[in-house]
Amino acid sequence: MTQCWKACLQYSILLLLLTAGMFTATAQTEFDAIMMKKNNFCAGGMYGYSSWKNYWEGTLKRENLNLGTVSTQMVAFMGNYGLSDKLNILFGVPYVTTKASAGTLHGQNGIQDGSLWLKWMPYEKTIGKGDLSLYAIAGVSAPLSNYVADFLPVSIGLRSKTLSLRAMGDYQVGKFYVTASGTYMFRSNIKIDRDAYYTTEMHYTNEVEMPDVLTFNVRTGYRYKNLIADAFVDNQTTLGGFDITRNNMPFPSNEMNATRLGIYVKYELNAIRGLSLIGTGNYVVAGRNMGQATTISGGLFYILDFNKKKSTSATPKKQTP
Repeated sequence: MTQCWKACLQYSILLLLLTAGMFTATAQTEFDAIMMKKNNFCAGGMYGYSSWKNYWEGTLKRENLNLGTVSTQMVAFMGNYGLSDKLNILFGVPYVTTKASAGTLHGQNGIQDGSLWLKWMPYEKTIGKGDLSLYAIAGVSAPLSNYVADFLPVSIGLRSKTLSLRAMGDYQVGKFYVTASGTYMFRSNIKIDRDAYYTTEMHYTNEVEMPDVLTFNVRTGYRYKNLIADAFVDNQTTLGGFDITRNNMPFPSNEMNATRLGIYVKYELNAIRGLSLIGTGNYVVAGRNMGQATTISGGLFYILDFNKKKSTSATPKKQTP
């Protein structure tokens, strides 16, 4: 199926969780079952705000008066280009600002990690009363500035280069659908600005071994003509790491696990075809070594059609009655 955008915070789903309440963004997401048509380019901007007061220190949920409320703001430019109807390339570049409302920690700001994704739909077939489509998605990310990773919880990122591999399936019956995906993220080691550090033992090096990450995402909702609305749940498990020690700062290689619930809405304007408004919100309901963050975001996106003959519709095939 083809369509305009479904843009939200997502490799936000990974880095929001990984950095204990911080987030980044990509374009029409690698988590949805929407494809851009060949030679169509959709681009736009997004703003997001995330904050938390309570957090999990290991499995202990607590607050820290020396931090107060930790907030993160994100402004991102994102794009998606249809190499073909079944192969898309997506990118995202975020600028992130962090702040703690109490204590002596100074917030950080800067360009965070750029991301690039290839999204392929090799299979689409009508089965029973609905349409089934399968996807394979691969993505990479890397720091775009020399920000400090070892300053959590106000670091803007973790500085780890990543490779993500995702399998996804979508089944739509009439106007309603279910999409499920699983992702394995490989993370490179990072270097920090000290020659020794303690995890569960002393390490006399500036290199930090970063554990890989496994995530699952399930979303269900309504998809018809120019409206998409869904609810989702995603879960992240860090495959290694250790707990924050009592009254200590988080560390980049902590075990950071989370379950998050959220909603997503996208509306394509009738008056200006190709112009879409999106909004999304989510809340961390369970976690380990991360903040119990509430996140809201919104964006504006527009499609440019580079085909010689203009398409008569920018709506996905599955949305056609």
